[in-house]
Amino acid sequence: MPLQIPEPTTAAASPETLATAVFRRLRAEILDGRLVPGARLKVQDLAASYGVGAAPLREALAQLAAEGLARRIEQRGFRVAEADPVHLAGLIRTRCLVEPLALRESVARGDAAWEDALAGAERRLARLPRSLDRSRYVRNPEWEAAHIAFHRALIAACDAPPLIAFCERLREEADRYRMLAVAIAYPTRDVAAEHAAIAAAALDRDAARAAELLARHLAATGDFVHRGLVEGRPGKTARQGRRTATARSDDTTGR
Repeated sequence: MPLQIPEPTTAAASPETLATAVFRRLRAEILDGRLVPGARLKVQDLAASYGVGAAPLREALAQLAAEGLARRIEQRGFRVAEADPVHLAGLIRTRCLVEPLALRESVARGDAAWEDALAGAERRLARLPRSLDRSRYVRNPEWEAAHIAFHRALIAACDAPPLIAFCERLREEADRYRMLAVAIAYPTRDVAAEHAAIAAAALDRDAARAAELLARHLAATGDFVHRGLVEGRPGKTARQGRRTATARSDDTTGR
């Protein structure tokens, strides 16, 4: 599907504007698992699929490589960065250190408006089914959006924009891993109860309890994802349904 670029106010869309739009779309597809770890990012195929030229596509791929979401292979183009269990462990540990700190500050500084926003975010998330199919995991975009909103609401009152931005970056990076193994956790883990307990502790102004529950919640997610990576199931399930025609791994293309 060609990219939808906002209408420019003066001249035609510049290569920089196109490159930014391509970067954002590719980044989103990597983070939500539609482009799986190790998948080839072939300039020719992606340019045709997105309806853009090769130049903005290459610039976008270079940005993704600089961010660590893609890797450049000498003389062979780009691939989506692999899902590395060691990197995941460091990422989860960092989240468990940083986000509970932000939550403590948010509990200490939050006003009535913050309480209302957090309570509302938790209610909206609880009302939505995590999966579109009760018998197996099928991604629900509405739940995913509400999940992000809930975690943002938890730390929104910490009054430290750089800290919030850092937490957001960590969450995005961790979500790429989470999407790969969420089917493993879905049947057995009561995520709604975890969210409700975190929100209740925060709204009760029990900062220590809220921070502890959030750290446990993040660590549990990391455990499930690590298990998925070790078992090799994420790549298998992704290849069965989510690999795009524009970026296929060598095991299906033979290239």
